[in-house]
Amino acid sequence: MTQQQPLLNLIDDLTGDLHEPSLLWQLLAIALSVLLGFGLARLLRKRFGRHHEAHTGVLGFGVESFGRVMAPLAVIGLLALSRLILAKYHYTHVNWIRVAMPIFGSLAVIRFTFYLMRRVFARNGRTISPNMLAFEKVFQLLVWLAFVLYITGLWVDVFQFMDDTVLPLGKYKVSIADILQATVSVVVLLMLALWAGAALEEWLMKMPGMHTNLRVVASRTARAVLILVAVLMSLSLVGIDLTVLSVFGGALGVGLGLGLQKIASNYVSGFVILLDRSLTIGDMITVDKYSGKVTQINTRYTVLQSLDGMESIVPNEMLVSGAVQNSSLSNSLLNISTKVSVAYDTDVDFVIQLLTDATLTVERVLKDKSPSVYLSSFGADGLELSVSFWINDPQNGRGGVTSDVNRAIWRTLKENNISVPFPQREMRILGPVPAVLAEPESTTVPKE
Repeated sequence: MTQQQPLLNLIDDLTGDLHEPSLLWQLLAIALSVLLGFGLARLLRKRFGRHHEAHTGVLGFGVESFGRVMAPLAVIGLLALSRLILAKYHYTHVNWIRVAMPIFGSLAVIRFTFYLMRRVFARNGRTISPNMLAFEKVFQLLVWLAFVLYITGLWVDVFQFMDDTVLPLGKYKVSIADILQATVSVVVLLMLALWAGAALEEWLMKMPGMHTNLRVVASRTARAVLILVAVLMSLSLVGIDLTVLSVFGGALGVGLGLGLQKIASNYVSGFVILLDRSLTIGDMITVDKYSGKVTQINTRYTVLQSLDGMESIVPNEMLVSGAVQNSSLSNSLLNISTKVSVAYDTDVDFVIQLLTDATLTVERVLKDKSPSVYLSSFGADGLELSVSFWINDPQNGRGGVTSDVNRAIWRTLKENNISVPFPQREMRILGPVPAVLAEPESTTVPKE
């Protein structure tokens, strides 16, 4: 009966207000607060959405975060104002408003938590995983359960039960309430650290005066420091002595020495790549049998995207210890060559001028660095000419521009009636013809 008493008192308070003159004013205040709160939030979102480009970095991140909880917070503020106004006119029975305020408070907590999780774990177009959706449903259920326990007054009894229930952990005994508080503190601090790290990363990646690699290094370092500080603060709040980390540090050192050399080497190599600026996001590189554009430089691996869309995950150690061809390290100029053959009776000087003019008609070929055409060799079937030209967009590939140049050369040769020789061979058989090569004797098909 003791545990049911708070719930019965709440029911008595709500049913008691049904006979009070303040009931209509409470219902009117709740309805107006909901309409005005959500309407005000919608107007402000349109206002910020119209000037979304002006709010970038941390400011834009904060505006978007507040926009998620703007509506329920506005409703709570209006309900609190309504409660004060009704109290001024001696309407002290406002139990319906008292119940409505934690409802919208729970809604604000759920919305803001969902926003943080999706901002941290589902950024840059990533799809929301089923595990995250399941966690959101469980978290929403727990928040509404906590709300029910709060408004019914059963939270005190539940917390006292968890505090009195002790679980043995080795030679220590810890209550369920302590475990719950430790879990909540660790999760909250880590989520805040990841949120701050994401905001700082977005702000750094949009700084125009800083090199791309330095932005990545600063964002990775800042996020690691924030997570480390969050973990240390969580351990302190839980009551764990930080001196036990020395044992963990020794175990980590032994693990690195025995079996984690490759992982540690890749992490160190990642920072080396970012700091020495040998690779930058957007560079076209070739390492071992992998080639493509650098799309990501992470602390453990680098992602290369080839022209056909295939992505290769290359460990950073390969980029530090092996040879890497970077077509855009100091500049993006790239020289490409193709070959063509003409007949021996062709005017070479005239053909060289034709090939030069034909190559310049291709859009991607640089005009300020004139193509060069030279006689490379005397082939078995004709004169072999090499056409060399320059481009400044290697990230778009070389196959397309080579094909365009070859097509322009072919059209020019056809228009000027210049023949392109092809291999022609004659085969002579000396002596009698072998039986296997002789014509088969004609056979007559018998008539039926």
